[in-house]
Amino acid sequence: MSAKDAFYITTPIYYVNDVPHIGHAYTTLACDVMARFKRLDGYDVMFLTGTDEHGQKVEKSAAAAGKTPLEFCDQVSQRFRELADFMNYSHDDFIRTTEERHKIACQALWKKLEENGHIYLDKYAGWYSVRDEAFYGENELIEVEGSEKLAPTGAPVEWVEEESYFFRLSAFEDKLLDFYESLDPTVLPKSRKNEVKSFVEGGLRDLSVSRTSFKWGVPVPGNDKHIMYVWIDALTNYMTAAGYPDMESSTFQKFWPADIHMVGKDILRFHAVYWPAFLMGAGIEPAKRVFAHGWWTNEGQKISKSLGNVIDPFQIVDEFGLDQVRYFLMREVPFGNDGDFNKQAIINRINSDLANDLGNLAQRSLSMIFKNCDGVMPTPGDNTEADNAILSALDGLLPKVRDHMDVQAFNKALETIWKVVSDANGYFACEEPWALKKTDPERMGTVLYTTAEIIRQIGIITQPIMPDSASKLIDLLKVPASERGFDKLGADHRLASGTKMEKPEGVFPRYVAENE
Repeated sequence: MSAKDAFYITTPIYYVNDVPHIGHAYTTLACDVMARFKRLDGYDVMFLTGTDEHGQKVEKSAAAAGKTPLEFCDQVSQRFRELADFMNYSHDDFIRTTEERHKIACQALWKKLEENGHIYLDKYAGWYSVRDEAFYGENELIEVEGSEKLAPTGAPVEWVEEESYFFRLSAFEDKLLDFYESLDPTVLPKSRKNEVKSFVEGGLRDLSVSRTSFKWGVPVPGNDKHIMYVWIDALTNYMTAAGYPDMESSTFQKFWPADIHMVGKDILRFHAVYWPAFLMGAGIEPAKRVFAHGWWTNEGQKISKSLGNVIDPFQIVDEFGLDQVRYFLMREVPFGNDGDFNKQAIINRINSDLANDLGNLAQRSLSMIFKNCDGVMPTPGDNTEADNAILSALDGLLPKVRDHMDVQAFNKALETIWKVVSDANGYFACEEPWALKKTDPERMGTVLYTTAEIIRQIGIITQPIMPDSASKLIDLLKVPASERGFDKLGADHRLASGTKMEKPEGVFPRYVAENE
């Protein structure tokens, strides 16, 4: 299998000091959509998610909960597994950094970096944020009343002095800048790439990569007084799942380097600066792209525990429906930008885009076939200019959608699809098949067949976004499971006339509030 035929995408591994929220659901959803799209487009896909279970925060949270760190991690990690199942993610592997395979991979990478002269022992003194698991320079701190200092994220920092191993990050400035220009694009959105380049151009300091003040982590090989600093531990998970340190394994050969690391914008630096530098230091090719998406607000307010407005993905799916929420999150905001989770906005998307535009088109056209064509897919007659125009737009849809998906422009991909849905509604209304029943039954059959073909292709191409609903839509047309990949789109794979249909049922119900 060539690299062209393989696709490896990862979520960040989620930190187990809290319960899953909308941010976790959003990142993994984006990866799931990409993974499903690539599978349907003929790729052998590896989609990884998991949990980051080491570090001082976990050790402290476990102690506060009266549990051992591993007991605490077992409990919280399970919540993320439950979220993945609940949101219908199609991940191929769920990694935990407490697994033995990961410990082996981390220590192998450390040894390689040490052998190559990129790790050395010294003493560290500086400002450290437990919440961010990050060190910050004096010039990055925010001064607040009472002489307290905060990290750029708003997290408290404390002065730390201890023996530490260091990674020679400063040696990789030019290599990183060259790397950012070697592929197009290595970092998305473009604004994030500019941010990363600016950070590197400002000068890099060597990075502290071990701690001695706590024990919950992967021991440094040959000096178990030290545990690996969380980022060199956490980031290695992407290679662990690909089979590292066995770089000759079929899995590693097929899938590494990863195609996309999907992350929130708050951890961009770790993925786009530290991680490629670690890999370069070990003589391993870095991932091809890091995509840093934005954050969600709730009805215009920043989400925080103190405000009590954290968005629970389980709750919103129970209220609005799984595929409806998946569609909204991918359609509402350009991926990479911040977005606002607004109840009225999701209701509008459900009732307008899904129930009215796509759902109503399918229900009206397929009900007419069931009622007026003896429940059998009609045989089309000669196509008119109107038929050819809508079918041409339909048959040319995949390349346009693919271009958007290849740069993770999910909202543009959906806008492109829904342009065809909108045109199809216009076509159906203009042709008036209900009137043709009396005046020209053969023409009615052609219009209904053409509309059903539109439903077939829209159903196939929306499977990555709304897998259950799209499958139900295709089920109405009796399309076999083997005929639902992207290779079955287009003029060479039209619906089979004469197929016996069943009475259609609505796929996208309107949202009606309980008090209406």
